[in-house]
Amino acid sequence: MLEFLACSMLTIFPDFLFRRYWHGKRLGQDITLFSMWYELRYGLSACFILTVSLITLIFYFHPSTTSASSYFRTVTILPELSGRVVEVNVENNQDVTEGDLIFRLDDSRQRAAVATARAAMVEVDAGELLARDDLRVAQANLDAAEAAFEQTKDEFERKNTLYQENSPAVTVREVERLENLIQERLAAVDAAHSAAESAKHRVEIQLPAQKDSARAALHQAEVELDKMSIYAGQTGRIEQFDLRVGDYINPILRPAGILVPADTGRGRFQAGFSQLTAQILKPGMLAEMSCISSPMRVTPMVIVEIQDVIPSGQIRPTDTLRDPQNDRQPGTVIAYMEPLYEGGTDHLPPGSKCEVNAYTNNHERLQDPDIGTGEFVALHVIDTVGYAHALILRFRAIMMPFRLLVFSGHH
Repeated sequence: MLEFLACSMLTIFPDFLFRRYWHGKRLGQDITLFSMWYELRYGLSACFILTVSLITLIFYFHPSTTSASSYFRTVTILPELSGRVVEVNVENNQDVTEGDLIFRLDDSRQRAAVATARAAMVEVDAGELLARDDLRVAQANLDAAEAAFEQTKDEFERKNTLYQENSPAVTVREVERLENLIQERLAAVDAAHSAAESAKHRVEIQLPAQKDSARAALHQAEVELDKMSIYAGQTGRIEQFDLRVGDYINPILRPAGILVPADTGRGRFQAGFSQLTAQILKPGMLAEMSCISSPMRVTPMVIVEIQDVIPSGQIRPTDTLRDPQNDRQPGTVIAYMEPLYEGGTDHLPPGSKCEVNAYTNNHERLQDPDIGTGEFVALHVIDTVGYAHALILRFRAIMMPFRLLVFSGHH
């Protein structure tokens, strides 16, 4: 309507003045409702062409959208293990900080597992003391066996020397007995050495492995015990939380509530523009935003990033080939916006539904000394008509409460 009124002042109104004062035709007699097309045909045709061109120029070089919002993540309050609630430390709509205890489940079974694992650690430590005693006993037995072997060996060598000298003090039977005793002592040394090595291996290899296993079992039991206490992983606000002592929580079937992080969805908005404006939208473009949650207020924004893919082309592998003709919606170009001034969107809650205008700025190109006259005029016109779009946004922001509360029928 505003574009039509502006264009009519440049086309229809001059045509009417020409007919009225040059041709002498009077409104209501020569120029009537029925003869208006014939009398003002040049002005009406020019107004229609100019209005269509102006609207196309405005909406192409200064794109707008009504699909803009700030998306935020939520964290499901959910334990890793099932259990019955024994303690609740927060209430619904309560602010929490990272590390605050939210609720605790019955952990009697996990505490028993921790006690069992600690007892196993004590048992391993006691076994290590006994094993070191056994090692000392085995080493002593080895020393005794080696001493007995050396003694028997010396006695054999002494008596064998006398026997070789044909001494009547030594008999053949005694020498043979000492030979057999040497073999017996040598076997005893081997047995004692094996026992000492076995005790040493138990102290140096088996018991450390058992201790590591017991320590790992204790750590696992403590981890399972910690899982029974649910803490806030981020600073935020508890929503949809109505947990009571005695409730049974299941990580699959029944979550406890939702945690909305305090920093999510704030200061960053996403706007979906038509694909027709994909070549116009650029990072750094200025924009203005009007939201339902803050009517009659326009917030200056700046486009910081353009998503390089269009969501309508996303596919998920299935057993059916995708047919492009089944895509009913063409998809939009997603632009990420941030407030032009620090704290500019603090008054907007996350999830606000907004309308956005983006504005093409040719100031740098107009400063080029080599620019042609035609291009200079065209760029000036493009920048100038942006004011009309800004005026439309402000008019819509003013009319938004009346349009939604009165004319739409939604209260």
